[in-house]
Amino acid sequence: MAKPVVDGIERATEVPVVRLNSSGRVARVLAQGYSLRGVPTLLVLDGEGREVLRQLGSIDRGAVLEAIASLN
Repeated sequence: MAKPVVDGIERATEVPVVRLNSSGRVARVLAQGYSLRGVPTLLVLDGEGREVLRQLGSIDRGAVLEAIASLN
């Protein structure tokens, strides 16, 4: 399950974590804009909204933290 991993990432970093309900209108618009195809999907975006990392299904905490660190 992705939630515990994402919870840990959120505690380990100072970057905002935004969670979206996949059935909400905003989520549908973003899913279309970022070509999301499955749940769960985790995206790491830079300050301009460009995708730095995409993970579908199982979340690799180390890879996510590495991608976040690369933004600094």
